[in-house]
Amino acid sequence: MKKYGKLFVLTLTLALSLSLLAGCGGQKQAAVPDKPLKIGVTAGPHAEIMDVVKKAAEQDGLKIEVVEFNDYIQPNVALNQGDIDLNSYQHQPFLDNQVKDRGYQIESIAKTVIFPMGLYSKKFNNIADVQPGATVAIPNDPTNGGRALFVLEKAGFIKLKPNAGLSATAADIAENPKNIKVRELEAAQIPRSLDDVDFAAINTNYAVVAGLVPTRDALVIEDANSPYANVIAVRTQDKDHPAYQKLIKAYHSEEVKKFLADHFKGSVVAAW
Repeated sequence: MKKYGKLFVLTLTLALSLSLLAGCGGQKQAAVPDKPLKIGVTAGPHAEIMDVVKKAAEQDGLKIEVVEFNDYIQPNVALNQGDIDLNSYQHQPFLDNQVKDRGYQIESIAKTVIFPMGLYSKKFNNIADVQPGATVAIPNDPTNGGRALFVLEKAGFIKLKPNAGLSATAADIAENPKNIKVRELEAAQIPRSLDDVDFAAINTNYAVVAGLVPTRDALVIEDANSPYANVIAVRTQDKDHPAYQKLIKAYHSEEVKKFLADHFKGSVVAAW
């Protein structure tokens, strides 16, 4: 009987050990998925940054597949539908507006960078030279349009109503002493419209593609305290996935910060 009792204890101990090993293996698998994380980005700077993040993540055992999009709408559509795991291309106000309007079950888990919006002109070299009655082009989407109006306010051209908020429109302009005319255009088209207007508010990702350097060419530029920091977005149901913390660690690495400084030279600012 003692022999069989010892055998039972040995068998039970072995079973418990295997169970614990299986549990540890399961946790490891959850932290580092077998298949790459699919991350949606827009073509241009976001894609370039993510390529550096991908290399940093690989050092921590995390594989990333970068999926490029050519507009601002599809990355959130793809994320919400489950075609990608995360996206990294938008600022928080834009994400908030998309969630409100489209009912997406997605949210941000970390800040990434700021692409400061600037005012550009082919007719003026200094903001003080802008004449009364000048025409300014601003983005026609709700969040970037409001952002542009705040840049115009910072430059002293207009004053917005106190309760205008980040989604301000031209109707929220309370004072316009220089009678600046606001023309709303699609954000991607504005760099090509500089010959047709006196000056324009241009998102940095489109400015860079057009050969403009914000810190060199902008008449006025947002500072690093702008509320328009870009974010990493995920489906709400997946926000606590442990692999995402590895991604954030890779994005917030010194390798990425050095790349921003060396490659973009101040036109893209770390927001962490």
